[in-house]
Amino acid sequence: MGTACRSYLSWEVKRTLGRSVRFVDLANDVNGHMPSYVVQRLIEALNRHRIAVNGARILLLGLAYKRNSGDCRASPALRVAHLLQGLGATVSAVDAHVEPERVPAAVALVDLDEARVAAADLVVLLTDHDSVDYDLLAGATLVFDTRNRLRFGRVERL
Repeated sequence: MGTACRSYLSWEVKRTLGRSVRFVDLANDVNGHMPSYVVQRLIEALNRHRIAVNGARILLLGLAYKRNSGDCRASPALRVAHLLQGLGATVSAVDAHVEPERVPAAVALVDLDEARVAAADLVVLLTDHDSVDYDLLAGATLVFDTRNRLRFGRVERL
């Protein structure tokens, strides 16, 4: 959930019940730390393949907050991209739903094709849009699936 959604949910629960609910607060905390956790898992996956994150070419599939949407406001994918760039990775992204002016300046918005997949050190599925040809990922060096969508061999899952 985005920050605004988490704040609204917490506010609504407190307004309705007159108190905070620990479960909601814990869920907010877990969701807030998920981008950092995903990046840590990506670093570990790269390390297992003897690839340093600094200088790695990382292709993100999906920047939108949810499937088949172009809305990337409060999307955890943007935080993942920012964290990876901070570690020295070259980050590009595929998301036909998101308008180019919404994509962070340091992230190259690209089309998905076999050559781009083959050139990436790591392909990360962050938003599982239905319009993506996932068969193209079969030729990737390393794929990390955060949505549990991919059903072929060499895929690491969240």
